[in-house]
Amino acid sequence: MLLINNGIILTMTGVNYNKGYILINEGKIIEIGKSEDLNKETVKNDNLTVIDAEGKYVLPGLIDAHCHVGICEDSIGFEGDDSNEMTDPVTPHLRAIDGVFHMDRAFIEARENGVTTVVTGPGSANVIGGQFVALKTYGRRIEEMIVKDPVAVKIAFGENPKTVYAEKKQAPSTRMATAAILRECLIRAKEYKELLEKHKEDSENNDKPDYDMKLEALLKVLDREIPFKAHAHRADDILTAIRIAREFDVNLTIEHCTEGHLIKDILQEEGVGTIIGPSLTDRSKVELRNLSLKTPGILSEAGVKVAIMTDHPCTPVQYLTLCAAMAVREGMDENEALKAITINAAELNGIEERVGSIQVGKDGDIVIFDGHPFEIKSKADVTIINGKVVYERNNHERG
Repeated sequence: MLLINNGIILTMTGVNYNKGYILINEGKIIEIGKSEDLNKETVKNDNLTVIDAEGKYVLPGLIDAHCHVGICEDSIGFEGDDSNEMTDPVTPHLRAIDGVFHMDRAFIEARENGVTTVVTGPGSANVIGGQFVALKTYGRRIEEMIVKDPVAVKIAFGENPKTVYAEKKQAPSTRMATAAILRECLIRAKEYKELLEKHKEDSENNDKPDYDMKLEALLKVLDREIPFKAHAHRADDILTAIRIAREFDVNLTIEHCTEGHLIKDILQEEGVGTIIGPSLTDRSKVELRNLSLKTPGILSEAGVKVAIMTDHPCTPVQYLTLCAAMAVREGMDENEALKAITINAAELNGIEERVGSIQVGKDGDIVIFDGHPFEIKSKADVTIINGKVVYERNNHERG
């Protein structure tokens, strides 16, 4: 049993404590409240470990809503880069868990800076790139780190798939071809789904279709169990992603959303969630000509749900709080920026039942900062995952 006491607790539920406590048992949060209301008998428990967080900020473990941690390994190059299978523009059956190196240094640097969950997966070379996974940043192997698998299927619009396949002299080399390939796959997946359903209802008169691994991977999207993660920078690509999602009645989030501020009213009307970033980069291609740190604040103020990502390694995962702090500097509400790297990031990835806020029943993922997380000098003192202290700044790595 673990007790965090006397801290400034920002729960991300709208209820905060200037001096509060959190009690964790068997990996789950079981109590939250004011320190003055803490049961004195609890403190006497022989199996209790106590962390005094007086004067420190206590938050839910931070979440990087979109990155390539572990699948694009630190300081290695080609040998450690498994983010894009650039031999086929349609690869929905690829699973991030089979490409992530769980011992990559980025996981250590993430938890040293309070990031307890990363949503990681394929890059944007393909029209359909594969399946993203939500992972804790601590564990002996992938199976022990999984929060949800899959959380989404990655799709991509704009320059990236065009560039990759134009060089190979095959489709897609235009935006039209990218959209057409995606539509074709979804039509085939719908037909496959209908055949499966007919066989299930009446197996005597309806043959079961031949197994198709690619189409199987799209069934969860068609059933709205998981969304598409749609890589789109430019306004027209964002709108194409929304158009196709509406045609096939599937959910999606817009990843990067660089020009989202130019169509903020449409995003708000459509109720589309956005995962914005990386913002701490240069304008390396024409799609980024309108890159601005003001975008998260503009969209949030317009009523669009916003998460902030690093897109690691584009911006290293340890700078997630800096990305959010810079958005605040450029006009984003401070509390909304905190939500963008906690509860909003969880909700947009469908993992809010376990992580993203400090609530009874949720995973015991907590970070304790020695100052406000958006202050440049602040550091993570303690990181806790599933109720276990996995990092202490004064004692370095734990466990």
